[in-house]
Amino acid sequence: MAVTFEGARVFLPGDIVETSVTVDDGVIAEIGGPSQGTLIDARGMFLAPAMIDVHGDAFERQLMPRPGVYFPTEAAVIDTDRQLASNGIATAYHAITLSWEPGLRDVARGRAVMQAMRDLAPRLLVENRVQLRWETFAFDALETIEWALAGPLLPSLAFNDHTSMTMRAYDVSMQDRAFEFSPDFSIAALDDARMKKRTASKAHRAGLSDDDYIAVLDKVWNRRSAVPDMIAQVAAMARAAGAPMLSHDDTKAETRIWFRSHGACVAEFPMVMEAAEAARASGDAIIFGAPNAARGGSHIGSLGAGDMVEAGLCDALASDYFYPAMLAAVARLDADRRADRSRLWSLVSDGPARAMNLTDRGEIAVGKRADLVLVDWPEGHAPAIGGTWVAGRAAYRGLPAG
Repeated sequence: MAVTFEGARVFLPGDIVETSVTVDDGVIAEIGGPSQGTLIDARGMFLAPAMIDVHGDAFERQLMPRPGVYFPTEAAVIDTDRQLASNGIATAYHAITLSWEPGLRDVARGRAVMQAMRDLAPRLLVENRVQLRWETFAFDALETIEWALAGPLLPSLAFNDHTSMTMRAYDVSMQDRAFEFSPDFSIAALDDARMKKRTASKAHRAGLSDDDYIAVLDKVWNRRSAVPDMIAQVAAMARAAGAPMLSHDDTKAETRIWFRSHGACVAEFPMVMEAAEAARASGDAIIFGAPNAARGGSHIGSLGAGDMVEAGLCDALASDYFYPAMLAAVARLDADRRADRSRLWSLVSDGPARAMNLTDRGEIAVGKRADLVLVDWPEGHAPAIGGTWVAGRAAYRGLPAG
């Protein structure tokens, strides 16, 4: 049954035009033609491509709403899915960490979450995909990665190395650290009292004492010489599956170039200009966090997403740790006049689609999948999602009291 959105200001590629959009059989059938089927009065609203979130880990708050307090996995997945729909996100890559840490981010729990998403798929509102956020020292994750790469929805793979970041010398900031496999990478002493302070929150998340966490870290750190070969092995698996790959928190051009040589053509949250410029020079997609853009800067002192958008060094914004941040980021960047509104919206739709090689969605064009959002955006006020459609199906419809 066809559905026509009438009277909206429509985000078309490169422009915003008041027109009608007709959806039929899950795809965009016509733009600007006569109304067909069910009519949706969208006057005074914006109709935009639904958002695509390439990295979101806010689902962890549904899994563990308080430290050490776990919630049933199925209930957590269902609630997360509903949050995504109401925030205008039709495609989400959940950044499921596969780590050597026990607790919230261990491999077994990550696999259980992925299995729950598969089992619940017919009941979910949006397309729930996975970013395999692999901690590169977690060697026992390989079997789960192989399993996930063969799943019904192709995941992405992100190379994370928070282990080396934790082990950097105490006088080196996260942003100033050398390439992790460089001889210039300076290492902290584990028996220094400052290590307990640095790892306290991680130990708490893992359910370990400070001393026990550092003992596990010491054991894992001894694998360091084998990590490059393990990365090469996992990258080969991902290339064979056709999965998009990302490097995370790059601080050197050398880091970006090294991961690109393994097929990771997306730079996720580069921390310094050198890394961002190296990505752009190679034609790699660049992703920044939407909370960074919405708040007006990075909370850890890294590059400001708004500055990167204005400099042409940002292709996509990800929810990171807060789903509403994607819409809030577009609003903040629009208010700050960082770019025209059409380009800003592409950072949460077409840009992420291109980064993930999702050629069937991300823009309002005939033949594209009908992933759409109605946005209530009065002049001078914060925008709100009025409805989300996934492949033409109404996943969320918010009807305000007024």
